[in-house]
Amino acid sequence: MKTPLESILLVLLGAFIGSFGAVFLKWGATKLHRDLRSLVTNWRLALGVALFLVSSYFFILAMRRGELSVLYPINSFAYAWTMVWSRVFFGERITGRKVGGLVLIATGITVLFLGTR
Repeated sequence: MKTPLESILLVLLGAFIGSFGAVFLKWGATKLHRDLRSLVTNWRLALGVALFLVSSYFFILAMRRGELSVLYPINSFAYAWTMVWSRVFFGERITGRKVGGLVLIATGITVLFLGTR
């Protein structure tokens, strides 16, 4: 079974959307207090969860016709986007080790992708 390009693109779209889910979960977590009310009324957390659900929807669509062993690693591109958004929205540093980790992830995905063609 080969994984069609459409499935790969759906996973990449889901990874992109999911990376924003992580941003909103982080943002919402900074607004939490020790009471249940702050959890229930926290729109940032709700949006983060919603974005992860939308991301999962695209992943599920992709899995209908693609190989899980190819698609799941591609979802790791969400880490790259999350690193960018962490810098943009929270001012987090992008270190050499973080970039090195992303290079390893990208290399692994490339090897998997080339092995399927």
